[in-house]
Amino acid sequence: MKTRDRILVTSLELFNEAGEAHTTTLDIALALDISPGNLYYHFKGKDQIIAELFHQYEVALGETLAAPLEKPLTSGRDGVENNWYYLYVVLEEMFQYRFLYHNLDDLLRRYPAVHKGFQRLLQLKRAALYAICDNLLQRDVIDAQDQQLVGLVDNLTLTLTFWFNYERLLHPARPQGVTIHQGVLQLLTMIAPYLGERELAFYRDCEAIYRQMLEDDAEA
Repeated sequence: MKTRDRILVTSLELFNEAGEAHTTTLDIALALDISPGNLYYHFKGKDQIIAELFHQYEVALGETLAAPLEKPLTSGRDGVENNWYYLYVVLEEMFQYRFLYHNLDDLLRRYPAVHKGFQRLLQLKRAALYAICDNLLQRDVIDAQDQQLVGLVDNLTLTLTFWFNYERLLHPARPQGVTIHQGVLQLLTMIAPYLGERELAFYRDCEAIYRQMLEDDAEA
C-alpha cells in the first residue's frame, strides 16, 4: 500500500477511535512510524486529510443513496426485507466514517467544504428515504398519506443522521453489528405502524434477531 493510502487508512482509524479533534498529524505520523515531514509531503495538514476522507465517503455513500432513486425496490414482504438490507448497507458505510458524526457541529464549522458536502448528502438521504416510502405507499405496503409521509421521511432522515451519536452516548461499548442492527430496527420501527399484518411479520422477525444479538453480547 502506498504511503498516501496508508496515511488515509490510519487517519480514519484514529479519527474513529479518538475523535478527529483529539488527533493531530503528529499522532498519525507516530502511528505510521513515519516522520512528520513525510506525512507533510503527502498532505499539507489535517484539513487536507479530512477533505480526502470526506470525498471518499461522499462518493461511496452517494452511490448507495442513489440506488432507490434509480430503481424502486420490490413490493410486499420482499420489499420490506429489501429495505432492511438496503438500510443495513447504508449504516455500515456510515459506520466506517463515524467520526464525521461524533462531533458534527464543530467539524462542519471548522471545515466549510465538508459542510457543503454534508448538506448534499443530507438532501440525498432524504430523497432516498422518500423514494423508499413512496414506493411502499404506491404498492399498498404502507398506509401514510401527504403530511404523514413527509413527517415520516423527516423522522427517518433525522434518526439515520444522528443514530451513532445517540447510540454512543447510551452504549459506548456495543459491538458494531449490534449498533447497526439496532439502527435499522429503529428506522423500521417508525415504518411499522403503517405496515399491514403480512409485512409486520418480517418486522417481528427482525425484533427477535435483535433480542438474540443482545443476549449473545451480554454473555460474551
